[in-house]
Amino acid sequence: MPRTTGVRPTEGAPPPPAAAGRGRRRLGLAHHRGLSLLPVLLVLGVTGFVVSPAFLTADNMVNVAQSSTELGLLVLAEAIVLIAGRMDLSLESTVGVAPVVAMWLVLPSAEGRFDTVGLLPGAFSVPVCLLAGALIGGLNAFLILVLRLNGFIVTLGGLTMWRGLQIAVSEGQSVVGLPGSFTYLGRADWLGVPAAIWVTGLLFAAGGCALAWLRHGRALYTIGGNPEAARTAGIRVDRVLCVVLVLAGVLAAFAGVLYAGHYGSVSAGQGSGWIFQVFAAAVIGGVSLDGGRGTLFGALTGVLTLQLVVNIMTLAGVPPLWNQFLDGAIIVAALVVSRFASGERQE
Repeated sequence: MPRTTGVRPTEGAPPPPAAAGRGRRRLGLAHHRGLSLLPVLLVLGVTGFVVSPAFLTADNMVNVAQSSTELGLLVLAEAIVLIAGRMDLSLESTVGVAPVVAMWLVLPSAEGRFDTVGLLPGAFSVPVCLLAGALIGGLNAFLILVLRLNGFIVTLGGLTMWRGLQIAVSEGQSVVGLPGSFTYLGRADWLGVPAAIWVTGLLFAAGGCALAWLRHGRALYTIGGNPEAARTAGIRVDRVLCVVLVLAGVLAAFAGVLYAGHYGSVSAGQGSGWIFQVFAAAVIGGVSLDGGRGTLFGALTGVLTLQLVVNIMTLAGVPPLWNQFLDGAIIVAALVVSRFASGERQE
């Protein structure tokens, strides 16, 4: 009687129908998580109108969008870092220290102003600010990817270190008398809409297209999901991560440009406490803290959700003293939503 031998599946063979179905369901869930806040935004819109008829006016909507731009750029930066499987806490401090360093280099020394060097003309203020952000991101990349230090600890230390540098250089003062080139984007209107809204929208669109269609953009999901598999597939993981960290620093510095231009000064505490809102917006927008999942559209809806909640509370007359409690509650709610949406434990 001939022996019956087990046949091993051929490597690369298609998965069984049940496994393929589960994979498609997971992919569908991941895709739709980026849209999960659209019903929430609709509910917030109705709630805001009930709270105050002024909520749906054009002026208020533009104000909400304008106030979302600076935070939105930080969320954009953090989202691409999270998708790549990393985390950058120092972005909060980059928002403040990069503009201060730029002003230290371009503003002439004057009475009543902190001690500047004035080495460069004011026209160079924005490029210098962005360069400062790139250098901070590059230092993070060197410490994390070359020296193999813990990324969370490195960027946590950076958050404290760069905040301290901002306070030391500015002598704890708000910086005023900014060059016109530095404040232009924060104050200008294009076609009746603040330029900052146009710029932020274009950056989100460009980032979303890059993640969806460009090879290196799609590689971020592979790196965030399984870096060893990415290396096996020929992806230069460290090089891609270095670009991501530098780009995140540049975006954070640019957020500082928009914020300073909007308010006409670089405040002494610019960016302080923003990182909590950044993570809340990213997570409730469907970006996974474990890497490899999320969309920039979802992250943008997370930003708008947070800003609409704050706007509704303001119109309802809720004291600003409750804002910190609200930020913490939203973070906890975001983690709960992420836990049940992904079906995975969070260690």
